[in-house]
Amino acid sequence: MAKKKELLKKLLKGIETGDAKAAAVVNEARYIQHNPQTHEGSEGLAVLFARLAKTNPKVTFIRVFEDGDFAFAHNEYDFSSLRAAFEVFRFEDGKAVEHWDNIQPLKGPNPSGRGMLDGSTEIADLEKTEANRNLVRSFAEEVLVERRIDLIGKYVSARLVQHNPDLADGIDALRNALEATFNGAPNLRYDKVHRVLAEGNFVLCMSEGFRAGVHSSFYDLFRLDDGMLVEHWDTIEAIAPRSEWKNDNGKF
Repeated sequence: MAKKKELLKKLLKGIETGDAKAAAVVNEARYIQHNPQTHEGSEGLAVLFARLAKTNPKVTFIRVFEDGDFAFAHNEYDFSSLRAAFEVFRFEDGKAVEHWDNIQPLKGPNPSGRGMLDGSTEIADLEKTEANRNLVRSFAEEVLVERRIDLIGKYVSARLVQHNPDLADGIDALRNALEATFNGAPNLRYDKVHRVLAEGNFVLCMSEGFRAGVHSSFYDLFRLDDGMLVEHWDTIEAIAPRSEWKNDNGKF
């Protein structure tokens, strides 16, 4: 049976090629679509792929991970404009049965000269996967949801490498940004951590909240080293109003 990483790549390459056969990776009878603006099932994907292919899109895989029944990717999309994307699929019996994503227009470089997608790609420390997952979940719940900024030094390296397009490297830049956004405008609010996926030294945290009063989804990818967060990438996407949804599954 093909690895979930390879199945994910085959499916998403259908965006570039317009090949409806790529949607065959999906188990249409069981597929749950969490992109609110995409119809259910492989038919919905085939229509989407055909439409996107007309824009001569390019799909570039930067990082691809596997975690149990899940495969997830950090990609660059060129759909007439450049975008950073996280794609998450759950698989059963070699078929994709559930999908989530979070996509943001590509911005940058940030004040430290870094892009949203560059940086480390090597997966290591597979034996630390669960410890790293637990650490990121604790960070997200305590520092981001509960706003315990006083605990940030417990989790984040002073030499944090930052890929958020608006922030510079280092723990101080992150601390100052969180303090400003938690207490001022534009307000940033993490309300709930929905899922934490991990492979070795990389952990993806999928969360929900608000930015500047807009219901939003936050995907934060961290690289860890020796029990500390040492590198960070993210995307923030506004969640479409319920009246615009093309399925009833919700973003998460």
